[in-house]
Amino acid sequence: MESSGGKMMVTTNTNNVSTKLERIAKLAKQMPQAGLTPLAHHIDVNWLHEAYRLTRKTGAVGVDGQTATDYAANLEENLQSLLNRAKSGDSYRAPPVRRVHIPKGDGKKTRPLGIPSFEDKVLQRAVAMVLSAVYEQDFLDCSYGFRPGRSAHHALQAVWKQTMDLGDCWVLEADIEDFFGSVERKQLREVLSLRIRDGVLLRLIGKWLNAGVMEEGCLYHPETGVPQGGVISPILSNIFLHEVLDLWFEHTVKPRLEGVAHLTRFADDFVMVFKSERDARRAQAVLEKRFAKYGLRLHPEKTKLMRFRPPPSQGPKGSEGERERSFDLLGFTFYWGLSRKKTWVVKQKTSKSSLSKALRRISIWCKRNRHEPMKQQQQALKAKLQGHYSYYGITGNSPALNRFALQVRRRWHYWLARRSNRGMAWDRMKVILKVFRLPAPRVVHSVYKTT
Repeated sequence: MESSGGKMMVTTNTNNVSTKLERIAKLAKQMPQAGLTPLAHHIDVNWLHEAYRLTRKTGAVGVDGQTATDYAANLEENLQSLLNRAKSGDSYRAPPVRRVHIPKGDGKKTRPLGIPSFEDKVLQRAVAMVLSAVYEQDFLDCSYGFRPGRSAHHALQAVWKQTMDLGDCWVLEADIEDFFGSVERKQLREVLSLRIRDGVLLRLIGKWLNAGVMEEGCLYHPETGVPQGGVISPILSNIFLHEVLDLWFEHTVKPRLEGVAHLTRFADDFVMVFKSERDARRAQAVLEKRFAKYGLRLHPEKTKLMRFRPPPSQGPKGSEGERERSFDLLGFTFYWGLSRKKTWVVKQKTSKSSLSKALRRISIWCKRNRHEPMKQQQQALKAKLQGHYSYYGITGNSPALNRFALQVRRRWHYWLARRSNRGMAWDRMKVILKVFRLPAPRVVHSVYKTT
């Protein structure tokens, strides 16, 4: 148990860091167009303590195999050494990230994930705190990903309101192909230098970008991209797309359009909503050219422009005229449906790919853990269900939540029945579910709540 003195020290450190963050934010706000130089001097041992506190302790280990527990054994000495090396130029060498591959939503392909060493995570967190304080003064309202007080549900709410207000509109559902692996590092540094002129911070970021990737014992040095999975990557991606996409759309594209247009971006996922078809097609054409200038490419199959409008009052059931195409964002499918008052409204449901991916993970887990004690299985599945409901529990999504809950129970039954050759009847599973109850679906987020 932590002593009251320990809690007081943590609180004091947090307050000191918060004061420094406010100073940085105030300076950035007072100098909106200027490059800021005096930044790295804010990072001291107290700052690293706060970065350590905010760093996840249960993540996978990096190439050095050091765990958070190992690092905490000599925390004070380790943080002081890290601070000295980080600020002394060439003394700090960024270790390569350990690359693993995790399944994509289709279950067939994988995407690479970089895992930095624990010490690297702490230092990246420290630098990310500085960058966030600066750029929070610059980021636009259309940006939601990895920002304080802005969640995926806020982005979903914004798109829901935009489409509801416009009614008959055009939606560009965009996907950047291999964004994290395609970012041109030279251009990223140029974008950073517009606001960050601190040599220490720029040098550290450069070392992380060039640290290389360790995969199956082999060291690679990709020429492009940022390490997907690195603590510093989300803020770097936000900074890059703020310049490449957000500012360009707000100050260059929108003034040249005829009608209303909106951009909503969560990290590298974004949609554009237009009132005019002509505006939508013009924007799509120039967007491809804009991205090409920065080494980015829209995925040809996952990027689509569609008319999004309520179905006409007349027309054969199931025809193209009755229901226009839907679009996906952040694991949800947006579509037009009837409300309880029999009026057409924009609804959201769990996308097919997200539902399939979630159920696939459940099935794999049940298979691997089917011989564990029932109480242990119940607690794990309970946590997984509650996590699913916390994200997908949105107004109008009850049917998808119910399907998910039912399929989880069926998959649990399927793998429990394979613990022996005798199998298990569903009636027996009903008894088990009465004893080892799983949480029922629930709606957590209301689309009618203003953000």
